[in-house]
Amino acid sequence: MQLFRRAYRRFAVLVHELAKFGTIGALAFVIDFGGTNLLRYGIGLGPLSAKAIATVVAATFAYLGNRYWTWRHREQSGLAREYILFFILNGIGLLISLLVIGFVTYTLNLHDPISYNIALIIGTGLGTLFRFWSYKKWVFLEPELPPVALADAEAAPRGR
Repeated sequence: MQLFRRAYRRFAVLVHELAKFGTIGALAFVIDFGGTNLLRYGIGLGPLSAKAIATVVAATFAYLGNRYWTWRHREQSGLAREYILFFILNGIGLLISLLVIGFVTYTLNLHDPISYNIALIIGTGLGTLFRFWSYKKWVFLEPELPPVALADAEAAPRGR
């Protein structure tokens, strides 16, 4: 029975993190997607420049949301270290998106908004998979307590 409780707690912690990461990610996606389209079709920037600028804005929002909500229970290894590492990894995620957009725009020679937005969604999805894995591994480090002990500590009544 103890084994099942531990497995459940570990799974619950992962589901909880995924739900928070997904919420922040969905909001960042709206910022990124809307900003990219506004910059691309409203202002007239190029396809790669529009994506890069919107991603920087969305990534700043995502960093703050993930640090102070999704993974607030994880080690804080220094704001400067986390922020720099976060943006390096976001740069890799952005590169993934830019490769997809560049391939669709310049290799397939598709310049219509539908093709652009499909490429944007696919690139963002691939970049998001990379970011979730890399943030957990390198940016928002595991706490000193294992997740099960952390869940026990959070569930324990607090004395005065």
